[in-house]
Amino acid sequence: MTDPDQSRPTRFRTGGLSPRKPTRFSYRPDAAERKALAEDLELLGLAHLDLTGEIRPNGRDELLLEARLVARADQPCSVTLVPVPATVDEAVRRRYVAGYQLPEGEEVEMPEDDTLEPMPEVIDLAEVAAEALALALPLYPRAPGVEFTQALHAGDGVAPLSDTDVKPFSALQALADKLKAKNESGPDGQS
Repeated sequence: MTDPDQSRPTRFRTGGLSPRKPTRFSYRPDAAERKALAEDLELLGLAHLDLTGEIRPNGRDELLLEARLVARADQPCSVTLVPVPATVDEAVRRRYVAGYQLPEGEEVEMPEDDTLEPMPEVIDLAEVAAEALALALPLYPRAPGVEFTQALHAGDGVAPLSDTDVKPFSALQALADKLKAKNESGPDGQS
């Protein structure tokens, strides 16, 4: 039996979209596509992914994609690597503008509107869904009850660096606190 959602297009040529009315879509990848996406995003599993919305004209040289991304994934805990379930329910918005160029160079100011993108020849819903999912998932998922503890590593005969060793002003702050306490207690050290 064929899944009716699989007959729907997942790629849209921007030149072929209606200049007057919205193009509605629903992207639900099959198990093989979800597995490949899970591997790309280093997930333990991707049980569900649904990107539903529309692409519509927004002025003469602009297309607006607005959708809802709903997903269920398992990520590895950043401390123990055990599976951590994640549920995503996010609004997705992209503004594709003809003639727009992304800023280039080492020190560039990014536009205030982070949905702004150059007009592509093809809008690929799989790419939009993958990017939106990657941005929506927690960066450092933790299993319930797992605490991050400090781990010190160094070679044989070498003292490991601690957090205070790499913070050069922590010793100055301790000295300032000591001087402040001494000044508050008076010149003889009495209150």
